[in-house]
Amino acid sequence: MRSKILELMERNNHLTPAEIAVMIGVSEENVEAEIAAMEEDKTILGYHTLINWEKTDRELVTALIEVKVTPQRGLGFDKIAERIYQYPDVKSVYLMSGAFDLVVEMEGKTMKDVAFFVSQKLAPMDSVLSTATHFVLKKYKQNGFVFEDHHKDEREAIWL
Repeated sequence: MRSKILELMERNNHLTPAEIAVMIGVSEENVEAEIAAMEEDKTILGYHTLINWEKTDRELVTALIEVKVTPQRGLGFDKIAERIYQYPDVKSVYLMSGAFDLVVEMEGKTMKDVAFFVSQKLAPMDSVLSTATHFVLKKYKQNGFVFEDHHKDEREAIWL
């Protein structure tokens, strides 16, 4: 039941417990209790609205920053990741496999803001060996949602 509730809520956080109950065939009280338990044990960390900022007047630059670090003895990558995610402009931090250790997603008002963050805050950290910054030029899909649907109308045209 837990997975079904989570899948439905992840896709549409506006569903009410009553609607979820009907969809998975349990009582509304069971759904409410399960949601409360998942909030308590931090399975559900929060509720989020995905916004297409391109359709607003808000100007933001999104950057993905590859970071190579020296893991700290006994703490691995966790301590440096924690230092990085404390910054309010940092949206996500992931431990990665491959050519770099962490990827940091951040937003700034301008490319200069991002460059300042990297050069003045991120790169000087003791464990940081190198960084590579990539700017997001356009978002096509995020969290399972397509930003602009470009389906062609494939119905045959009829001329009279």
